[in-house]
Order: sequence, then C-alpha cells, then structure tokens
Amino acid sequence: MSDEKVVRLGSKKSNKESKGEKNEILYCSFCKRPNTQVIKMVQGPDVNICSECTMIAVQYLILNDRMPSAEAQMILDAFWGKSR
Repeated sequence: MSDEKVVRLGSKKSNKESKGEKNEILYCSFCKRPNTQVIKMVQGPDVNICSECTMIAVQYLILNDRMPSAEAQMILDAFWGKSR
C-alpha cells in the first residue's frame, strides 16, 4: 500500500504536478474533515472521500444487502489477500 495520505483517482495532472501539492489541505465531501485529521483521503474528479466515510459506506452497503455479490466478494478477497 502507498504511504501517501492522499490518493488521486482520475486525475488529469501528471505525477510531477501532484507531488507539488503534497501539503494541500483537502476536505472530505461527506464529513468535511480535512486530510490532516483522517488516515487517508481519496480524491476523485471534484469530490473527496476519507477512509472513515468509505468504511461507513462499505459497511452500510454490505449490511443493507446482507451479502456482497460474487464479483464484489472477489475484490474484497483480493484486497485482503485471501485466496480461494
């Protein structure tokens, strides 16, 4: 896993430009906390989500549906390093 606090997804900026913004303060679009107060921040096009809000969303979706789809379960297993 990356040690970077902000993970940029779908960014049109080059890596060179992104490195210059390392100390940039970003706010979660959901809870409004800055990236200085959360574990990680994922930055997408015009939206940010912190790791805590991501966990809440994932837990809600899994509990609401009771069981992830087979495809989602494969992704979860790959993420957590489980092999079938």
